[in-house]
Amino acid sequence: MGLDFEKGGGLLPAIIQEFDTGKVLMLGFMNEEALTKTLESGYVTFFSRSRNRLWIKGESSGHQLKAREVRVDCDQDALVILAEQLGPGTCHKGYHSCFYRRIEGGRLVEVEPRVFDPQAVYGESPRSVSPAGNNRQE
Repeated sequence: MGLDFEKGGGLLPAIIQEFDTGKVLMLGFMNEEALTKTLESGYVTFFSRSRNRLWIKGESSGHQLKAREVRVDCDQDALVILAEQLGPGTCHKGYHSCFYRRIEGGRLVEVEPRVFDPQAVYGESPRSVSPAGNNRQE
């Protein structure tokens, strides 16, 4: 395919957009194996930098992302994955998108409602470490 995994230390940033709306849902990273698994299985798979392993989005919550299309940028070092959200939300804190806040007057303001209770889904505080690592739940 000619993708430039080396520029990012073996990883490509992968922006996840909702297939039917174009809304940005999250950002993750993929190594070659994660991209291959995504293409073969049809479900978005990332590489966890903190745990040094692959993880399928939604492996613990059930809120998977069904990959519908994978696009590559002009430098072949970043991806946009158009995906269908299978579940109420992508964010481990209970929101549809991980980008549920904006900066207003130097502070963060929530601009989307919470769509699920992370305590009920994960059984722990949303600040706990997830199977995906990075001090968050997937």
